[in-house]
Amino acid sequence: MSVQELAKKIQQETEKIIIGKSEKIRLVIMAVLAEGHVLLNDLPGVGKTTLVKTVSKALGCDHGRIQFVPDMLPSDIIGMRIFNQKTGDFELKKGPVMTNILLADEINRAIPRTQSALLEAMEERQISIDTESYKLPEPFVVLATQNPVEMESTFKLPAAQMDRFLIQISMGYPSPEEEREMLHRLGDEIPFDKVESVTNSEQILKARGEVNNVHVSDAVADYIIAVCNATRNHSQLMMGASPRAARALYKAVKAWAAMDGRDYAVPDDVKALAHCVLDHRLVVENSARFSGVREADILEEILNRVPGAPAPEELVNEG
Repeated sequence: MSVQELAKKIQQETEKIIIGKSEKIRLVIMAVLAEGHVLLNDLPGVGKTTLVKTVSKALGCDHGRIQFVPDMLPSDIIGMRIFNQKTGDFELKKGPVMTNILLADEINRAIPRTQSALLEAMEERQISIDTESYKLPEPFVVLATQNPVEMESTFKLPAAQMDRFLIQISMGYPSPEEEREMLHRLGDEIPFDKVESVTNSEQILKARGEVNNVHVSDAVADYIIAVCNATRNHSQLMMGASPRAARALYKAVKAWAAMDGRDYAVPDDVKALAHCVLDHRLVVENSARFSGVREADILEEILNRVPGAPAPEELVNEG
């Protein structure tokens, strides 16, 4: 099964529950194939958790859920060693992070110390307990949700953690037509039992291997570098895109191309994914923020003026 066919099957199963959000679903699937994590940043009740649960079931992988709260400790996430009085030894009690798809619900409700427990897991796919390190199952993807409006009992995610999310997306409100269909189809209850598992961890890892073989020409790579470099030198940005961000965009465009059935990336892939990959990694200067300037506005201006992207036919010839 090709990456394109696999992505379509996952999307079809997810759309049994999630209505009118095809592009958002596709972005989540892209992140899974690109070995990245997803932050769903949106208002309560728009379907963030429902989307994550539906995608997790369609993927057919082991999945777990953590409801973040202020009094949660790092050991509640990664696990701990517990003394067994019968054996006289310390035994490892694994935390919920030991899974394939981890739903981190309302991640910004946990204190920074607890949030930091995920940093090693998200970047290195391992956890450390005492002096021992433990590899996480493959694939491992964090699908986190947060409410950007409510301020009580919440803690802003640090820049280091934001940089570890491949993409940040928002669901947004449905249109009246979509909401009408939602009420008819899901008004009484959400039929998760209708969602079938169309893949498994082995197939996802195989698909990731195919994604890695997608060709990114020097011209497209230079375009990625130019966009990221422009954010670092922009007068209205306090913090631009990191090298990790450039690498994230590079991996994302390869997955996006594979989902389109191509074995090469084009400049339009970069433009299509730049906002969801880079916006949340940028920090606007205070003076500009007070004037109403947003990260997305600055990035859009950069995308409109940065030259050097070749025409798609040139890339096909090179690939």
